[in-house]
Amino acid sequence: MEDRFKDRQSGISDVATRHAAIAPSDSTDLPTRPLALYCIASGNVALRDETGTDITYPVTVGQVLPFRPVRVLATGTTATVVGWI
Repeated sequence: MEDRFKDRQSGISDVATRHAAIAPSDSTDLPTRPLALYCIASGNVALRDETGTDITYPVTVGQVLPFRPVRVLATGTTATVVGWI
Protein backbone atom coordinates (compact mmCIF):
# COMPACT_ATOMS: atom_id res chain seq x y z
CA MET A 1 0.00 0.00 0.00
CA GLU A 2 1.30 3.43 -0.87
CA ASP A 3 1.85 5.81 2.06
CA ARG A 4 2.24 9.35 0.74
CA PHE A 5 2.99 10.60 4.26
CA LYS A 6 5.71 8.11 5.25
CA ASP A 7 8.47 10.75 5.17
CA ARG A 8 6.50 13.36 7.13
CA GLN A 9 7.49 13.98 10.74
CA SER A 10 4.52 13.41 13.07
CA GLY A 11 3.54 15.95 15.71
CA ILE A 12 1.37 15.94 18.82
CA SER A 13 -1.69 17.23 16.93
CA ASP A 14 -1.48 14.57 14.20
CA VAL A 15 -3.55 11.41 14.05
CA ALA A 16 -2.20 8.31 15.71
CA THR A 17 -0.65 5.59 13.56
CA ARG A 18 -0.66 2.74 16.11
CA HIS A 19 -2.84 1.47 18.91
CA ALA A 20 -2.00 -0.45 22.03
CA ALA A 21 -3.89 -2.45 24.60
CA ILE A 22 -3.68 -0.93 28.07
CA ALA A 23 -3.37 -3.04 31.20
CA PRO A 24 -4.20 -0.84 34.20
CA SER A 25 -1.59 -0.94 36.96
CA ASP A 26 -1.17 0.86 40.27
CA SER A 27 2.63 0.46 40.15
CA THR A 28 3.78 0.58 36.53
CA ASP A 29 3.75 3.48 34.07
CA LEU A 30 2.62 2.91 30.49
CA PRO A 31 5.48 1.79 28.22
CA THR A 32 4.53 4.52 25.72
CA ARG A 33 2.42 7.59 26.45
CA PRO A 34 -0.55 7.62 24.08
CA LEU A 35 -1.81 10.64 22.14
CA ALA A 36 -5.32 9.81 23.32
CA LEU A 37 -7.42 7.03 24.85
CA TYR A 38 -10.36 5.31 23.15
CA CYS A 39 -13.06 3.66 25.29
CA ILE A 40 -14.20 0.19 24.23
CA ALA A 41 -16.16 -0.66 27.42
CA SER A 42 -17.91 1.99 29.53
CA GLY A 43 -17.04 2.73 33.13
CA ASN A 44 -14.47 4.83 34.96
CA VAL A 45 -10.83 5.30 34.00
CA ALA A 46 -8.37 6.47 36.66
CA LEU A 47 -5.44 8.35 35.12
CA ARG A 48 -2.15 9.70 36.44
CA ASP A 49 -0.56 12.73 34.79
CA GLU A 50 3.11 13.65 34.58
CA THR A 51 2.96 15.54 37.89
CA GLY A 52 1.61 12.50 39.75
CA THR A 53 -1.96 13.79 40.00
CA ASP A 54 -4.64 11.08 39.78
CA ILE A 55 -8.16 11.82 38.50
CA THR A 56 -10.94 9.41 37.60
CA TYR A 57 -13.11 10.10 34.55
CA PRO A 58 -16.41 8.47 33.58
CA VAL A 59 -16.24 7.30 29.95
CA THR A 60 -18.65 5.69 27.51
CA VAL A 61 -18.11 3.33 24.58
CA GLY A 62 -16.73 5.20 21.59
CA GLN A 63 -15.52 8.17 23.62
CA VAL A 64 -12.10 9.60 22.84
CA LEU A 65 -10.29 11.08 25.82
CA PRO A 66 -7.65 13.46 24.40
CA PHE A 67 -5.26 13.04 27.29
CA ARG A 68 -1.70 11.68 27.53
CA PRO A 69 -1.52 9.82 30.87
CA VAL A 70 1.68 8.33 32.22
CA ARG A 71 -0.32 5.61 33.99
CA VAL A 72 -3.80 4.07 33.91
CA LEU A 73 -4.47 2.97 37.46
CA ALA A 74 -6.06 -0.39 38.29
CA THR A 75 -7.72 1.04 41.39
CA GLY A 76 -10.75 2.98 40.22
CA THR A 77 -10.66 1.82 36.60
CA THR A 78 -13.70 -0.17 35.50
CA ALA A 79 -13.67 0.87 31.82
CA THR A 80 -11.61 -0.72 29.07
CA VAL A 81 -9.54 1.70 27.03
CA VAL A 82 -6.91 1.41 24.32
CA GLY A 83 -4.17 3.89 23.62
CA TRP A 84 -3.75 5.67 20.32
CA ILE A 85 -0.03 6.15 19.76
